[in-house]
Amino acid sequence: MRAAFIDAKDVLEVREVDVPQPGEGQVRLRVDFVGICGSDLHYYFEGANGEYAVREPLIPGHELSGRVDLDPSGRFAAGTPVTVHPARFGAPSAGIEDEPHLWAGGSYLGSASTWPHTQGAMSEYMIVESDMVRMLPDELSIRRASLAEPLGVALHAAARVGDLTGARVLVSGAGPIGLLAIVAAQERGAAHVTVSDVLPETLERASALGADRTIRVGVDDMPREEFDVVFECSGAPVAISSAGVAVRKRGTIVQVGMVPNEPRPVNLAPIISKEVTLIGTFRFRDEVDAAVEVLARRDDVEAVITHEFPIADAARAFAVARDGRVSGKVVVAL
Repeated sequence: MRAAFIDAKDVLEVREVDVPQPGEGQVRLRVDFVGICGSDLHYYFEGANGEYAVREPLIPGHELSGRVDLDPSGRFAAGTPVTVHPARFGAPSAGIEDEPHLWAGGSYLGSASTWPHTQGAMSEYMIVESDMVRMLPDELSIRRASLAEPLGVALHAAARVGDLTGARVLVSGAGPIGLLAIVAAQERGAAHVTVSDVLPETLERASALGADRTIRVGVDDMPREEFDVVFECSGAPVAISSAGVAVRKRGTIVQVGMVPNEPRPVNLAPIISKEVTLIGTFRFRDEVDAAVEVLARRDDVEAVITHEFPIADAARAFAVARDGRVSGKVVVAL
């Protein structure tokens, strides 16, 4: 089978490797589509995602969809369309017994955070535990289902706030996660969704997905104290500071975009003086199930996918995914 390996910074090669064999409690999948995430881009273009460096060849990818190829237990029939919850959870921790995505000792597909690395989905066949598999409803195409993982991230961010019914929402950053945050806010009842970004191309995608208003950073003025909730999806310090200006008194900022594990200059003064609630959000618990349901009834969300490349052109796919001017979500077809 073919699989894409990141060997080091700027070094990606598609190689032939043996087809893996499932063990007890495992399922072999035939992967059809894999989305390229920000962490994948960091591994390829920087050789590391934050503190996690590539120390051995790494198969990237945790946003996947495909079909069951072999299930020794017989739980899933061959050919069943599926997506995957990409986490293997660690041991329960005191105080967060119901939040397995925060437990220590777990792993995530396509991650260098473990040793050996946890290999990902950019291969024609892969092995996962049977409890990671999610069957797709008839209404959901396999291609669109590759968005289940990133939409799960956005839905978890919305869940961290709670009820958004009637809320005025700002989504800061219109990359793929920002676009899916629009969907999450809409699904959770937001009355009005504004999207801000520096690139006009990304704002066009936001408008096509139903954003009520767009703000081009550096061109348009950012409203002051207008929004009940801000989903900050860029991770840029200036955008985090702007969120503090845009949110209303006693409003909420959800920090969705990842930031490096190092000090960065952020203006906290308005967050303090307005008694703003600042919430972190990390991956998701079980929101991939809700994501499958949303994707099954919303054909429009597939527009988040702007490019599809065959695995033979994986390096080209990464280059396009890096440029927000030309791409939203980029998927690799296997």
